[in-house]
Order: sequence, then C-alpha cells, then structure tokens
Amino acid sequence: MFYVFNVVFPVFALILIGYICGRTGKLGESASIELNRFVVWLALPAQLFHFASSSSWQTLWQPGFIAAFFLSCLAVFILVSLVSWLRNRDLVSASFSGLSASYSNTGYMGIPLCVLALGQDGLAPAIISTFIVFVMFAIATVLIEVGIQSHKKSHEIVWSVLKSLCTNPLLLAPVAGLLWSSTDLVLYDPLAQVISFLAVAATPCALVSIGLFLMQKEKPVLKQAWGISFAKLIIQPLVAWLIAGPILDLPALWVSAVVMLAALPTGTGPFMLAQYYNADGRTISRVVLLSTIGSLLTLSLFLWWSKGV
Repeated sequence: MFYVFNVVFPVFALILIGYICGRTGKLGESASIELNRFVVWLALPAQLFHFASSSSWQTLWQPGFIAAFFLSCLAVFILVSLVSWLRNRDLVSASFSGLSASYSNTGYMGIPLCVLALGQDGLAPAIISTFIVFVMFAIATVLIEVGIQSHKKSHEIVWSVLKSLCTNPLLLAPVAGLLWSSTDLVLYDPLAQVISFLAVAATPCALVSIGLFLMQKEKPVLKQAWGISFAKLIIQPLVAWLIAGPILDLPALWVSAVVMLAALPTGTGPFMLAQYYNADGRTISRVVLLSTIGSLLTLSLFLWWSKGV
C-alpha cells in the first residue's frame, strides 16, 4: 500500500497545487493555456524523444507481453469509443474517451512502480508498455483527424490526416527518438542536456495544468468520467490478465507486469492532446484525477494479490 501511495501521491499533489494556485489567484486565467502550450510544443516532445532515443530494440522485443498489453489497450479503447460514439455520434469525442480509458500513466508511474514491485526485471515491461501507449496515442490521433475532416472528400481527408500527423510534435518526437536510437550515434552533450531539462518539466507542468483546469467552473461531467475510470482501472487489467495468463500462459513476472501496467491510472497524454486540438478537456481532466485517486485502492489490491509487496 505504501509503495503505491508513494508513487500516486506526487501526481495528486501536483494537481492539487495547480488547483490551489488557480483558486487563490497565484496563477491567472491564461496560465493553464500557456502552460499547456509549453508542454505540448516543448516539454512533452522532449520527454518522448529522450525516452525513445535511450531504449534498445533488443531488450524490448517480447511478443507475448506486447500482444497482451496492446490487445488489452485496444479492447478497452474500442469498447469505450463505441459506447461514446453511440451516445453522441461524435468520432472526435469518442476517440478522446477511448484514449482516456486505455492510456496508462506508464512513464511517470509505471516505471517506478514496476521496479518497486518486481525489481530491475520490471523495467523492461514498463518501457515496452510506454511504446505501446505511444501507438494508442497515434491511433487516437488518426481517428480524431478523420473526425475533424469528415466534411471533406476522401482524398482530402487522407491528405489532411497525413499532413497533421507529420506536423504533430507528440508523434514526431518518439519516432525521431526511435530512429536516433537505431543509429548508435551519441547526441551532442549540451543538446542532450537541454532535452533532458525540458523532459523533466513535462510531467509536473502537465499535472499543475490539470489542476488549473479543474478549478474552472464548468458543468459537471462526473458520470462519464466515472465510467471511463472504471474501464481503465477494472476492465483493462482484467482483459490483460485474461490474455497474458489463461490464453498466452506467460511467465509469472510478465503476467504481474502486464496487469499492473494495465491497472495504472490515465496519464496526462489525452488531456495534452485535447489541448492541442482545442477540444473540451473537462471529462479527461476528471478521469485523470479520479483514476489516480482510485488507483490507490486498485493497485494496492493487485499488489497484495500478486504478493508484490
């Protein structure tokens, strides 16, 4: 329980700091917007590039784990997206809902939690899951672009989607990092330091920004947020366990890792993507908050069950 609390507490604390700063006027009304721009265009791309460029393909090729985690993400993404689309017939909104239900906070919480619970052997699955989260991010981005461009002709939609993907810093950064890691070249040290400084700022700025966003007085959207959080914390880890254990019969460590990573709360990526497209981020911001708080219980129960603590 304390392991989970130690990892989750900083996330919740930074959201609370943003909320208090907004409520007391320490940060103005435009702070959330400007902070989001910094994260989307500078900090988060730097974090994604830094992470991707420092990873080795050889240690990351685990087909069984990749299949189990990716299929659990995809299943929940399709389920929640379909339910949302049937409700309002809006592909953009449905894609954001699906991404919020399948986007685990692997980078900030997954890596330290896996290492705490599984030792250094837990580092590889945490890194692999981060790349799979990137794939889910890309899938959602394509669907969002298709939804935005739906009024155009098919060839215009394809061109607009490709153009947008090729200029989206949140997709370009990890691709560039993977390409760089395959060259065996060493990044110029001062440049690497600049990227590292920006990367470190991504998570705290994103979380403070969510706190500022939650401070705004908007119509409640808690019902939908609860449903998405339930899918993230309960349905996805159950699907992951079913695939990794009974179906693929993976080793115990990899089963524990895939369920733990699937049970993580929603990361800030969907919220940042919503800000990038100037979309409504109310539901997503509350999903991040609710799933982060709820993960204290769900992750603790899982760790107790798996005897990881």
